[in-house]
Amino acid sequence: MGVPSFIWWLVSKYPKIVVNAWVEKRGEDGVVDTTQQNPNGIEFDNLYLDMNAVIYPCFHGSYRISNRLSRPSTFDEVFSTIFEYIDWLFRIVRPRKLLYMAIDGVASTAKMDKIRCRRFLTAKGAELRDARREKLRREFEIKENVVLPKISSEVSDPTVITPGTEFMDRLSKALKCYICSRLKTDPGWKDIKVILSDANVPGEGKHKIMSFIRLQRNRDGYNPNTRHCVYGGDADLIMLALATHEVHFSILREDAAAREQQASRISSPETSRPKQNVYSVRSREWFIKFHQANDGSSLATSDSASLAKTPFQFLNIWTLREYLELDMTIAELPKDFLINFERIVDDFVFLCFFLGNDFLPELPLLGTHEGAMDLLMAVYKKEFKSMGGYLTDTCRLQDENAAYIKFERVEQLILAVGSYEDKIFKKRSEIRKRRLDRILREILEDRGEEDFDNVEEDSKFQLNSHSLDFNGLSSIRCSVTDYYEDTEEFIQKLKDLLQQKSDLLKNNLLTDKVNLGSEGWKAQYYKEKFSVEKPDEIETKRKEIVQKYVEGLCWVLRCYFEGVCSWSWYYNHHFGPFASDFKGLGGSWIDFQLGTPFKPLAQLMAVLPPRSAHALPEAYRTLMTCSESNIIDFYPTDFEVDTDGECVLSLLQFIDEKRLLLEIEKLENKLKDEEVRRNVVAHEMIFVRASHDLGLQVSSLCSRCSCASGNEQIINKMTIDSEKSNGLNGFLMRCDEQSCLDDGSSLVKGMEYTMENDVVCAMFENPLFDYHIPEPPKNVTMPEKTITEADIKQRVLWHEYNGRQSKENRLQNCQRYAMETGNVGNPTSSDPSSEREMWKGVGSGRGGGRGKGSLENSNCSWSSETCRGIQVRNSGFGELRNAMWAHRSGSWQYNTPPDNDLHGQGRGRGNRSFEETRSGQTSVAVRGVYDRNGSFNASGNGSRADRSDNWRSTSQLPAAPTYQGRGRGCFEPSSSNRRW
Repeated sequence: MGVPSFIWWLVSKYPKIVVNAWVEKRGEDGVVDTTQQNPNGIEFDNLYLDMNAVIYPCFHGSYRISNRLSRPSTFDEVFSTIFEYIDWLFRIVRPRKLLYMAIDGVASTAKMDKIRCRRFLTAKGAELRDARREKLRREFEIKENVVLPKISSEVSDPTVITPGTEFMDRLSKALKCYICSRLKTDPGWKDIKVILSDANVPGEGKHKIMSFIRLQRNRDGYNPNTRHCVYGGDADLIMLALATHEVHFSILREDAAAREQQASRISSPETSRPKQNVYSVRSREWFIKFHQANDGSSLATSDSASLAKTPFQFLNIWTLREYLELDMTIAELPKDFLINFERIVDDFVFLCFFLGNDFLPELPLLGTHEGAMDLLMAVYKKEFKSMGGYLTDTCRLQDENAAYIKFERVEQLILAVGSYEDKIFKKRSEIRKRRLDRILREILEDRGEEDFDNVEEDSKFQLNSHSLDFNGLSSIRCSVTDYYEDTEEFIQKLKDLLQQKSDLLKNNLLTDKVNLGSEGWKAQYYKEKFSVEKPDEIETKRKEIVQKYVEGLCWVLRCYFEGVCSWSWYYNHHFGPFASDFKGLGGSWIDFQLGTPFKPLAQLMAVLPPRSAHALPEAYRTLMTCSESNIIDFYPTDFEVDTDGECVLSLLQFIDEKRLLLEIEKLENKLKDEEVRRNVVAHEMIFVRASHDLGLQVSSLCSRCSCASGNEQIINKMTIDSEKSNGLNGFLMRCDEQSCLDDGSSLVKGMEYTMENDVVCAMFENPLFDYHIPEPPKNVTMPEKTITEADIKQRVLWHEYNGRQSKENRLQNCQRYAMETGNVGNPTSSDPSSEREMWKGVGSGRGGGRGKGSLENSNCSWSSETCRGIQVRNSGFGELRNAMWAHRSGSWQYNTPPDNDLHGQGRGRGNRSFEETRSGQTSVAVRGVYDRNGSFNASGNGSRADRSDNWRSTSQLPAAPTYQGRGRGCFEPSSSNRRW
């Protein structure tokens, strides 16, 4: 989970924070020597893996690093894929001191409610998907079409990736075997320490990682220049990394644009290294060339044949800090006020909370895809002087009544943001109306109906979730590709049936009960979302949800900067308040009680839907499946959903902790021994070679505890010698029987059991809690600054321009793309005087293809990227002569001279875009309607089109292009602009 669209916003605004990740190819012997210098130019000390970001794609078969053609069907196959994945990440990062693997354990109640909603929505989507699939199967069988039977699989239900299940228990054992094997056999592992925090250790993986870093950084022996690298997919890892105030910090994460370009989903990561690092401007992310090593040498001098580009990028926190230091400059300061940049960083992290996260919903006003962070930052800088200073003081996290947040300043800031609500809601409503109109026109076109001038008045197309008979669209769209065992025709038919509804969901067009921006929108919001109508009821509810939301801000701040401050607190509403409702915050009284986390099996009962009852102990299943259960109301099979936001939200009741735990307690004595073992709270495990200096200390611990028994062994702690451990602090305890490996029962097929005397392990415990110091460590060497004022581009706020993107923002993105992709060697862009002409679509018509097209390219100097029916070309068009044509069920075709043969195929309806260059001029055609801007008098005669005719453009140049498709519009010629 995380913050939707935040990465897109961050990378587009600060493009130099990301650099491509490279990996050394395997040699002839199939081995990579990871003891050698890191090909990425940085020697990392510690690698931290948010293991759920590894487990999920391996479980679903989304990442096929090996040559395995099918997705895994057994747990052992999943484990093998996970091991390959970790090996690959290790080859990229090459940590020299520590590898820390953190699996999500029991979460706080605040996060459990989000997990519960997601699990139930996924189950509902799968239920409807199966029903439609079965209906379609019967139809195919009646027509005597061949449909293969569904194959049974151990990995059919991803909800087993939850603490307390058999899968997670077996995974923990398998990882222990894997760690021991690598420590013994891989030279790159021999000098490192490995810590495994499995699902029986409470806390989310990413928060366990950050807690480890915070507790280590203030201890004796800690190197202030330690280089950290965290692998994970959640956007809030960026905020968590900033909150540590560690400078040498990188986040390894997926490069979404690169993944889109790989049609086979990484069938092999070892592709040839490209000569140029070119990406599409329209892919929403802009990337930069590979970075220089600290000594100033460039990786480009390495043997390029020995390296392979990976589908990942490093996001460097030190570069982000440089951007923020310049971009968050306050023009007007209070009198005698000295800026502390570290406090600015803390305030930036705090502002991000209003976008929503794993614990709080976003404010209705703020959409990340609408530049919400740009608005928050602009208002923050504008109001800073009148506010009197910073919003937070993270040095006071232990003070009573949340003194670490300046409530009066927060109130002033958010009310100032709320003053833009009317403008933003009005623009959002207008955009939605236009998008809905376009979708409805396309539906009518699909049905062959020509008259769609009065489409909004046609009751047949008043769309809502009831007429579509679906409450879980997002999970259906994501899961339909799971049917790899069916025939291709069957799969395509099922996709077609669901695609229309999925598109409506993606575009947020199913329902809009509130219609923010219309008259009385605030009262309507409280009526629909909180079931209150009278003015006094609305005011009471407003105060209640604002108070709870402010509590949430305090809870999240402490969670990000020091760890969970209350395991039982949660935001007990599905929706957030308006920014204009943040009044009277100064009188808030806030206090948190730490409490204790759930046990693993209790969390299973709290988050799993009835469809996943098979993952529970048999003794517990009746609690969610039997109608006589005292808590059956916790497990509805039908529930209301809300589709007004960016994603579908299941409106489930919140779990009553006391009722749940009371019923579970009654059945605990019926658990089997294996289930009892899976239900314990465990310690982290540390593994090291026996020959390591720390290994000697672990061995001495085992000898010292050999005469002890029972609880005495666990209590008998040994303080880690930080000199022998290379800076690691904490405590060691001898492994208990449950933590040690079983005799062969837990081994993955083909995995050698290598514990013996070569590898030793112990239970590990972090140092005692200490207050977090919100500043870089003393004596840290700051990286040389590379960001200048020229890299900071001020953006026009979303509500201040027409359309979805301003002209200035588009220009900035194009300029950054040209500069940062190194496109200066492009034949069509090397001439500064070359003109670029843009044809922009403004009407309706059939064109492009839904889905990804296949592309054959021979001897051509341009690169192409296809995304859902949009074909974009961005570089090297010197060899292109003829344009393309497209129709709904046909193909994209590119007619070029014989020595440059290009073909693309796509199916369905969608937008169409392409670029061609003639004598330094570029044109783009979109959806059968185009503009021409600039000097291109020699480029062609005009053309005409109407509702039932083809539209076409004929050129006076050689190899004239032809565009075909059905559309509407009129032709308005002029000397410099021709518009359909």
